[in-house]
Amino acid sequence: MPYIIGTAGHIDHGKTSLIKALTGIDTDRLKEEKERGISIDLGFAHLELADGTQAGIVDVPGHERFIRNMLAGAHGIDLVLFTVAADDGVMPQTEEHLDIVHLLGVKLAIFLITKADLVSPSRLAEVEEEIKILTLGTSLEEAPIIPFSAVTGQGLEALRQQISRMLHAYEKPAPGGYFRLPVDRAFVLQGHGVVVTGTALSGEIKVGDRVRCLPGGQTFRVRSLQVHNRPVEVAGWGQRIALNLTGQETAAIERGQVICHEKLTLTSDRFDALLEVRPAAGKGIKNHQRVRIHLGTAERMAKLILLGAKDKVEAKETTYCQITPTQPMLLMRGDHFIVRDETAQRTLGGGIVIHPWAKKHKRSETDLQKRLEGLHTVDVPALTERFINESEDFALPYDPIQQFLNLREEEVKRALKQMTTLRAVSSEGEKLYTTETKWERLKENMQRALHAFHQDHPLAPGMDMEELRVKLPYSTSPRPFRALVDLLTEERALARDGNLLSLPGHQVRPGEDVRRLMERIRRLLEANGLAPPDLRQIEKELGVERAKLAEVVRVMERDHAIVRVAADLYFLRDRVDKVKGLLYKYFAENSEITAATFRDLLGSSRKYTIALLEYFDREGVTVRIGDARRLKTPLSLGRQGIPR
Repeated sequence: MPYIIGTAGHIDHGKTSLIKALTGIDTDRLKEEKERGISIDLGFAHLELADGTQAGIVDVPGHERFIRNMLAGAHGIDLVLFTVAADDGVMPQTEEHLDIVHLLGVKLAIFLITKADLVSPSRLAEVEEEIKILTLGTSLEEAPIIPFSAVTGQGLEALRQQISRMLHAYEKPAPGGYFRLPVDRAFVLQGHGVVVTGTALSGEIKVGDRVRCLPGGQTFRVRSLQVHNRPVEVAGWGQRIALNLTGQETAAIERGQVICHEKLTLTSDRFDALLEVRPAAGKGIKNHQRVRIHLGTAERMAKLILLGAKDKVEAKETTYCQITPTQPMLLMRGDHFIVRDETAQRTLGGGIVIHPWAKKHKRSETDLQKRLEGLHTVDVPALTERFINESEDFALPYDPIQQFLNLREEEVKRALKQMTTLRAVSSEGEKLYTTETKWERLKENMQRALHAFHQDHPLAPGMDMEELRVKLPYSTSPRPFRALVDLLTEERALARDGNLLSLPGHQVRPGEDVRRLMERIRRLLEANGLAPPDLRQIEKELGVERAKLAEVVRVMERDHAIVRVAADLYFLRDRVDKVKGLLYKYFAENSEITAATFRDLLGSSRKYTIALLEYFDREGVTVRIGDARRLKTPLSLGRQGIPR
């Protein structure tokens, strides 16, 4: 079982000396750290337990100016060694580090009263009491306390035994999902390429695997792996790992990015979370307050939005919130984060990610609290259904569902297959999933929209598909929408004719006034023969508003009474058929016809003859070659010049 041990405590309270006494490794690696005698950045070591198990160790800086570095190393800790100097007692960074460890969900801790050789037994008792008061109400309240001296070795053996007992008794479930490693160091090693290090949060990695760097999206191949400075072929969650990556000549990887399995692709710029505000927040946190978010090794400026119509949350309170970082982050449901004030002076609180890719919420959402509470479940089918229902899209592909659940592909596919509350819609070979709740709501919305359309447009045979699609309550792209329409047509929930949708059984039934108008239009077109008026002239002649006229004309066109030859220009059907017959008769004796010849043949003006020729081109009767037309396909003609 892999373990990570971390340190915490105020500056100069002996964290680095403690680790050196425990492991023999000096974690201060920077020249400046040696010169100043304080830890500035993260230090790393490893400890071999009595049974041969090795635990990685992350030593963090204690100075308030380096809290950001401390936070970069605090994620993934199983056991924290918390130092409190016997001469100083509890100090400001002691309190802040405790808040951070508590908010990150660390359950195991050993408090070391360091420099125990410098004080009396009574002083040790006082400091022990301070620690007990400090930890009240936190996850570390019952943690053991050991007096320790790096100079005399006091408490060192007791510490070793306590570490071994606590880690071996710790039931640590394997985290779900694919490999994720927040980067805490990245550098180029001459002759080897890019090297990154970090604590793996989940999954497994092998030499030769392909990985992705997020945010950014660069992909790499794993050339080699090391754990505790030893080459390995496989490494995974709960271990300190160094990865040698190849594939990008000018790779720019830095602390805050995550090396992950290539199946993970989605980053977040808005997430919902459960927030705990610590006493150090003083006046609490205001709605829309600018803060700093620390998650994994990443630090981002962000806006914190309180949910549930709150304007402020007080210290020691817990509430739901939405966080919008200024730059995207890779995060998963269940990840812990820390909130610090904008100026990086103090830790305000922290929490757990509930929804990694949340939509914007309205203050008036009355059921929001209940929906967010529903996302706490570990029931995969229920969680899947809630995730899809929360999405603004009608249906989702497999990948975001898998990443949201933070499970491996085979687990998710098995769960989806067993769910009876899901519907699958196939679009161009990709399967999309929606819930029965969304399916029924969308079907009701479509039927309601079609009913309203039929009421408003009694002469229209149906509503254009695209017009209906953009009015739906969920975002649905054209191709999945067409697949959805096909399924609803099969269910007879609606009817389709080309691109027009209608309710089943809908028929256009013109009233008496419409039939009279149709007859007037027909007579007007008949009276003008091969030079009919366009819609503007008909509108003026009959005194009918354009919208009503256009609807009636469309009905006549569908009934094949008239033919639309050009924009706003219609001919009676029998006139077009007569012209087509004359055209075929002409082609029986000639190979081509010009516009001028066609005009003379009809005895009409150029306006109408050109419109008719272009209509016959579109219909595939003729084809234009230069200034002339020919029959598109030679036809066998009868005695009267009519195609057989």
